[in-house]
Amino acid sequence: MAHDLRGVVRSDKQYHGLNTLDIRNARIDLAASLRMAARLGLSEGICNHFSALVPGHPQLFLVNPYGLSFEEITASSLLICDFDGNVIMGDGKPEATAFYIHARLHLHKPGAAAAFHTHMPNATALAMIEGEPLAWAGQTALKFYGRVAVDEHYNGLALDNQEGDRIAACMGQADIVFLKNHGVMVTAPSIAQAWDDLYYLERAAEVQLKAMSTGRALNVIEQEVLLRTARQMSEEDPESARLHLESVKRVLARHEADFTD
Repeated sequence: MAHDLRGVVRSDKQYHGLNTLDIRNARIDLAASLRMAARLGLSEGICNHFSALVPGHPQLFLVNPYGLSFEEITASSLLICDFDGNVIMGDGKPEATAFYIHARLHLHKPGAAAAFHTHMPNATALAMIEGEPLAWAGQTALKFYGRVAVDEHYNGLALDNQEGDRIAACMGQADIVFLKNHGVMVTAPSIAQAWDDLYYLERAAEVQLKAMSTGRALNVIEQEVLLRTARQMSEEDPESARLHLESVKRVLARHEADFTD
């Protein structure tokens, strides 16, 4: 979708230190997440978007540019934007809905260092049916127990701050929101944790849909076990997520080494 964000400029003169090692590593991690999402079929054309706060500059965020598919993204092609719609560094613009959703999420949820939005097929399918999306019947789904919000009010394309604010408010303290009739948004304290959650959310949705397709009743896990397992998973999450993303980068280094360019 063509768009023209108000106030877009390209100037990094007012910002210094945007080429640090920490920022370079964040670029590589975000590019790796986008590339692997493409390899796994989690992207949709040139739509969908991943963002992350710029290390050392919490008023700025990295985001993929409009017009490139996930499989084309490189570390250097990612844009740095501010919350007012200005492109501080990089060639191109963010897709309009990317800006209005992600800028407002990062603004209102400062703990959300990374925000990944997709229309990945299985999780989106669960966002299209009535009721709660996850049934808590599979072990993988328990990773998300107590962390999910549901936006019941599809409101068309997010083309203004008001819609971005509405989505952020709907999330509240949740890490993940199922956007009914739309897709999902995953937020996390790090790029690695956002990638890990996105991957396992789609896997949980996939096996739930397979089980539902049998027409037989789901065997929901009892509450005591559910809570204990969810707690065990949360304790392992940061390190497990880090190792997961490191494995992704090793795989990409063998098959798509240009992601670091």
